[in-house]
Amino acid sequence: MLAHILSHYVAFLWGFLRPFGAWGVLAIAALDGAVVGMPVDAVVAGYAYQGPSHCLEYAFMASLGSTLGSALLYVIGYKGGEELLRKRISPYRFKKIQSAFAEHPFWSLMLPAMLPPPTPFKLFTLAAAVSGMGIVRFLLAIFSGRMIRFLLLAMLTVRFGPEVVHLSAELLTEHLHLLLLAATVATLVGFVRWKRIRSRRALLEE
Repeated sequence: MLAHILSHYVAFLWGFLRPFGAWGVLAIAALDGAVVGMPVDAVVAGYAYQGPSHCLEYAFMASLGSTLGSALLYVIGYKGGEELLRKRISPYRFKKIQSAFAEHPFWSLMLPAMLPPPTPFKLFTLAAAVSGMGIVRFLLAIFSGRMIRFLLLAMLTVRFGPEVVHLSAELLTEHLHLLLLAATVATLVGFVRWKRIRSRRALLEE
């Protein structure tokens, strides 16, 4: 019954947002990034399935909306979110997250931003702000992670259908460690290739 209600809710929400086009995606992603949990993945998948040629646009707007919405949590965390964060996680996990942000702030936020629900991403955004992460790096990390996530989701939806949303949630629940490893490897490979391209361009310029 819960799944049935949820599917009808998503259908209603997507039908309401559809006339607004990509701006509807931005709005729902901003709400989700700020405070209210919204089925952004299902909305993006619905748009991508109905308009495959606009996948890049929908992924971009969803990423931008999520980034803008997360800025509110940054302000909350930066102005005293440590106590709020401590109430929601154990002392051990708090120290572990703080240590990760101290050593690798950008990757510690970007990698969780790539993962679909039920990842507790808002805890990571609060932790990033509490750790003193700069606002520019904060926004860039979220946008980069979200862009990878939503663009991949849109492409998979076009290829395999909207059922990809439910599959990704099941994979995250049952194989979180494998997804984190795959996301880390993919990010590192992309970074190494980017560095090589920059080096080649520098040599050509010289």
